[in-house]
Amino acid sequence: MLTGFGFGLLSVVPVLAIIAVLVIIVAAGYVKAPPDKAYIISGIRKVPRILIGRAGVKIPFFERVDTLYLGQMTVDIKTEQSVPTNDFINVNVDAVAKVRIGTSQEAIQLAAKNFLNKNPQQITTDLQDSLQGNMREIIGTLALKTINTDRDSFSDQVMEKASKDMNKLGIEILSCNIQNVTDEKGLISDLGMDNTSRIKKDAAIAKAQAERDVAIAQAEADKAANDARVLAETEIAQKNNALEIKKAELKKQADTANAEADAAYAIQEQEQQKTIQAATVNAQIAKAEREAELKQKEVVVRQQELAAQIEKQADAEKYRTLQQSEAALIQRQKNAEAAKYEREKEAQARMAEAEAQKYAAEQEAAGIKAKYDAEAAGIEAKGLAEAESIRAKVSPKRKPWRKRRKPIRSTTVPPWPR
Repeated sequence: MLTGFGFGLLSVVPVLAIIAVLVIIVAAGYVKAPPDKAYIISGIRKVPRILIGRAGVKIPFFERVDTLYLGQMTVDIKTEQSVPTNDFINVNVDAVAKVRIGTSQEAIQLAAKNFLNKNPQQITTDLQDSLQGNMREIIGTLALKTINTDRDSFSDQVMEKASKDMNKLGIEILSCNIQNVTDEKGLISDLGMDNTSRIKKDAAIAKAQAERDVAIAQAEADKAANDARVLAETEIAQKNNALEIKKAELKKQADTANAEADAAYAIQEQEQQKTIQAATVNAQIAKAEREAELKQKEVVVRQQELAAQIEKQADAEKYRTLQQSEAALIQRQKNAEAAKYEREKEAQARMAEAEAQKYAAEQEAAGIKAKYDAEAAGIEAKGLAEAESIRAKVSPKRKPWRKRRKPIRSTTVPPWPR
């Protein structure tokens, strides 16, 4: 029996197969159109799909992809044979037209029916005959002078005439330029000579008129300059007279003002002399008063200096005596402290010596005690040994004593000094 995992696996396999098929279809049918070309996908739909500058997917074996060039193309339009104009003059015209396939869906569909999978050179070759026929028709409606002098109007008429036929093919005319116009009889050169003569004539007339106008203008300018010079000199003389009169008046006023100023200056100088003399006397009086006052102040200052000097000497003597007393007191204190320190040091030395003597005596007493104790112990041990030996000899079957007696201190050992 199949488990749940097996049923799930069986259900996933078809989905994976479908996904794989879709991936293969997408990979095999993926197309991406550049901006200057149209990819036309046809086969299943009634209206083909058009891709311009974007990507798409075609179904393999059921749809196909065709290309259509959308870039600008140059068509060389020439009349291979002479064409008569409206005034029955045979001419040859050389022109260049810039065309491209229209950008609308309708124009692309029309162009696809005529120029599918063709390169730009093939497309321009197909359009060349139609454009030449349109230009021949326009040449037959215009005069030679119009064609030669008004080429912009001529090219516009060719574009207007050809646009009707080009629109049926899905083609858009961008521009049409007339490059060269020639005729078999050389009438264009004659028209040029006629125009040259007329231009020279007009130029000579214009030059004579210009020279006349220049002479008239020069005479008028000279007259105007002379009148202006006379008027200017007159005005200058009048101005000079007025200036001299004004100078005289100003000089008179200046002299009067100078005289008044001199008189006022003399009066002012006298007043200033009086003021200076009075100020000088006052200054001398003030100087004498200040000198007397200064002398009095100098006397007071001298007295104050003497008093300050005497007081300063007394203070200095007092300070010296005080310093000497304090120094003597400090010296006595230092001597007393030194004597006290010496006494304390001597007492400490005596105490240390006494302690040392005491310690030496104690050590000596301890040595003597240890010696006597050792001798007593030796004597006691010897006596016990002798007594035990005697006891063993007297009663050999008697058990030795179980309890040791305390040793008897020898009376010969002197007591321990306290």
